[in-house]
Amino acid sequence: MTFYSCFDESGEIIARCQTSQEIEALRRMGRPIREVREMKREEAVVCSLTSSPSEFNEDY
Repeated sequence: MTFYSCFDESGEIIARCQTSQEIEALRRMGRPIREVREMKREEAVVCSLTSSPSEFNEDY
């Protein structure tokens, strides 16, 4: 399973997503996504154990 971290202009993480469709939905909602990086395997495991990445996205 692949997860992505989305960052704003300041380099702050603003969202974690699992699909490119989720990333595009956030962009359409006006989230200032400047950069998207694939999470390392060990980071993605933590996401899948704790909750879905979309729960991190407050507006989604």
